[in-house]
Amino acid sequence: MYFLPNTKENIQLIFKLFKGVAWINGNYFFHNKALPNKPSKGSFKRQNHRNSRGQEQLCPNEYLEKLELKKYAPNTARIYISCFEAFMRFYPNAILNELDENDIRKYLLFLVRKESSDSYINQAINSIKFYYEIVCGMPNRFYSIERPRKSKKLPKVLSVIEVHDLLGEIKNVKHRCIVGLLYSSGLRRSEVLSLRPEDIDSKRMLVRVNQGKGKKDRYSILSAKLLKELRNYYKRYQPQTYLFESPSGKAYSPTSVVNIVSCAAKKAGIKRRVTPHMLRHSFATHLLNKGTDLRKIQVLLGHNSSKTTEI
Repeated sequence: MYFLPNTKENIQLIFKLFKGVAWINGNYFFHNKALPNKPSKGSFKRQNHRNSRGQEQLCPNEYLEKLELKKYAPNTARIYISCFEAFMRFYPNAILNELDENDIRKYLLFLVRKESSDSYINQAINSIKFYYEIVCGMPNRFYSIERPRKSKKLPKVLSVIEVHDLLGEIKNVKHRCIVGLLYSSGLRRSEVLSLRPEDIDSKRMLVRVNQGKGKKDRYSILSAKLLKELRNYYKRYQPQTYLFESPSGKAYSPTSVVNIVSCAAKKAGIKRRVTPHMLRHSFATHLLNKGTDLRKIQVLLGHNSSKTTEI
């Protein structure tokens, strides 16, 4: 093994010598590069993100750029940024690249004692690993960090009667169509709000989902009853870009969908808290109860693993 001083000139010589001969793994001598604090334009609405947070510690630009380069979904990116900035605030005066596994454990112990959810702790670990292993290029630095034990929980499901009663309380045609797609096609909330008018294939009675979770395209089934509602809705609202648009012409708000489902459930006398995702669970369970093959349900839901569908 040979050692050379980590200088710009030596690195240039190494690349020149081995050009066309061998691949060079630069992870071990590039990760100490100072991270710029100066905000730049562009990715993940960086300017809005920075201006809205005042003087708080903010994600390094390289973190944001790496999220953008790897094409992380906006929701995932927001979670990573939020979790990592919370970690940075826990060590306000530390140099990030000098923190070690014990420092990470200390932070995770703080989250556990604060009774943060298992999901949040896992997200925190992922956001920290992303910085050190992906942004800084440190090879699997925190492989021995303990994660919370996975709890086994069954998904919450509505009965067929409860779904019928819930839909019966929704009078607005746009709202009925949104909730109808959540249940009768088993779509995620984000997938419904990303639909465009051309994604409703009335000839084949299918709904096309473009770049759903995991950046996968798929088709799901379209209810004949819902198709009539969708046609009435389209004639009345004439959406241009998205199938469901806000008054300003942008995609419909995810929070509005939560409110629609929650209010309809209360009116229907359902005592439990009902979320849009419960309608997706109900779609799968009701198909299974009717004898639909599990593999077909897996395809309709867009699950990678049949184990997820089995739950």
